[in-house]
Amino acid sequence: MSSLEYAAALKQGKKCYQDAAAKGEVPYLPVLDNIVADSDIASEVPLGVIDIPLSRIVGTKTAGRTQAFARNFMPVLAEKSEFAIKWSELYDYQVEEGIQDPILVYEYMNYFYVQEGNKRVSVMKFLGAHSIRGDVIRMLPKKNDSLECRLYYEFLDFYEVSQNCEVWFTKEGGYARLLKQMGKKPKEPWSEDDRLIFNSTYSRFSKAYEKMDPMAENLNCSDIFLMYTEIFEYEVVSHQTEKDMARDIVKIRKEVKLADSGRQVELVESPKEVEETRHKPPLLLNWLLAGAIDPEQLQIGFIYTKTTETSGWTYSHELGRQHLNEIYKGRLVTKFYDQVDNDDQVEEAIEKAIADGCNLIFTTAPQMAEQSARLALLHPQVKIYNCSVNLSYSSICTYYARMYEAKFLMGAIAAAMSKTGRLGYVADYPIYGTLANINAFALGARMIDPETKVYLEWSRTREAAARARLEEQGVRYISGEDVITPNRASREYGLYKIMDDGSLYNYATPICHWGKFYEQIVSLICKGSDEKDVTKGKKAVNYWWGMSADVIDVICSGEFPHGTHRLIEFLKSSIRAGSFHPFDGLIYSQNGVIQCKEGQSLSPEDIVSMNWLAENVVGRIPEYTELNDEAKSLVRLQGVVENARE
Repeated sequence: MSSLEYAAALKQGKKCYQDAAAKGEVPYLPVLDNIVADSDIASEVPLGVIDIPLSRIVGTKTAGRTQAFARNFMPVLAEKSEFAIKWSELYDYQVEEGIQDPILVYEYMNYFYVQEGNKRVSVMKFLGAHSIRGDVIRMLPKKNDSLECRLYYEFLDFYEVSQNCEVWFTKEGGYARLLKQMGKKPKEPWSEDDRLIFNSTYSRFSKAYEKMDPMAENLNCSDIFLMYTEIFEYEVVSHQTEKDMARDIVKIRKEVKLADSGRQVELVESPKEVEETRHKPPLLLNWLLAGAIDPEQLQIGFIYTKTTETSGWTYSHELGRQHLNEIYKGRLVTKFYDQVDNDDQVEEAIEKAIADGCNLIFTTAPQMAEQSARLALLHPQVKIYNCSVNLSYSSICTYYARMYEAKFLMGAIAAAMSKTGRLGYVADYPIYGTLANINAFALGARMIDPETKVYLEWSRTREAAARARLEEQGVRYISGEDVITPNRASREYGLYKIMDDGSLYNYATPICHWGKFYEQIVSLICKGSDEKDVTKGKKAVNYWWGMSADVIDVICSGEFPHGTHRLIEFLKSSIRAGSFHPFDGLIYSQNGVIQCKEGQSLSPEDIVSMNWLAENVVGRIPEYTELNDEAKSLVRLQGVVENARE
């Protein structure tokens, strides 16, 4: 008789009981009948006999034997009791023969509650087993809008193809991201080999992770497994040993901490803020010695989408690269890699840049962020910056321009020139940053004419012809694209007017001087002022510079009235000096909600995460399904539209 084992299990049970009681919690097993009412259940679905992870078995179906166990399923009844004798006999049977009969279990919200077989579960948990066979009845909850219910119904779709009930995410969209990493479509059935390989991979990861010090408070093992596969790729991970995983989990510790804290971003609004950190241990990576370095040590790679001929965005960054060459006059080397338009091409381009000797890389589009972060972890000797805002990674820095400052001035100019009080704005992608630009334009216009309306159209929807739709509404002054695309140059950029004869006249254009942006980043690196640790506490760093850093400006037509010109120069100087803020004072959104109170200003975090339109904007944020394919790929990463998933 295994009395010693029962005594050991009893000790664990009493400790769990006492800990729960000290916290004011019920010290016994949860009872499903006390948790959920019949009216909350839509239906009961028999699943048959399956392997149930013991970690998911958390209580009993009825109150019958619940007080024989602590919350961890360890016994709490005396050693000489009849219960103790039966538990010990069952323990011996498991050790000698192995328990074969399945327990009877009810599943609710991916947790399991035992109807018959509590002692078997207790013995198997004491022995450290991974799973137990159980005949399962699923209790389907009625659908509601709670996060728990939404997560559960995402899980059900995943379970249908995988038959796996161990993976449980704390945030929506996790299962879709996991399937994407596996190369699976949402409803695509898994083969038996798929299930065996996945279950084995996840089991090895779980064991490796459980042996480490806790990394997160708000994320579970499944959340971290998803991050791990996105960084190291599922195909590679599926062939790793437990030892390999334990080694590589350490590499993503900072990434986990950032995700656990909500992926907050520290917005560095001026190069001077970086200079002020020079008293800290200097410089970015171990390939740079402490203190200043010579630019000749730098080889810089620029990764572009499309080409300089087919993309105005790429063209503007290429001008920035050329500016670096002119400033440093051969003292550093720059290279560019273009036509990088999907994840595989991003990875290939970064790997090629590293192979070519680049030790500093700028990936110039937000959709490159994920691959940039992954490869930065794999190549810690290389520093990678990604051009994006409101994205948080531990292995890279991000940078973006405060274009909304220029857009505010453009709105003021448009309202000063227009006599109708009707202005147009053509936006491209509904992503973070774009909404701030639209609203700044609208607020700048309202400052000049409180009755001005801004009619909003989107150029990246399936129904293009944004300018034509504005013309139909009698709009003549329009804010178009910020830069010219060389191979289809037109006057539909900046602030332009549609003349009576149909021709266009340009009044002003916003400028983002990426060359000065890159010049200042390189200067900080060479001075040893760039931070060695990319994160500030539990936040990632984003260089978010504007007029005060001399990277944003507005070029105006010489045809302006003198008074308008003086007003714009005054506002420009005030924004540059920090004495005037575009998002200042009482601001209402379209739905009448106060977004900023009188006497206050929106915080930088409020601005970069803006997901509303100002009250004088006529239009809306498009639905995901209305976007074209190019827009969808970017919106999935950092869009403000809801349901931005396939």
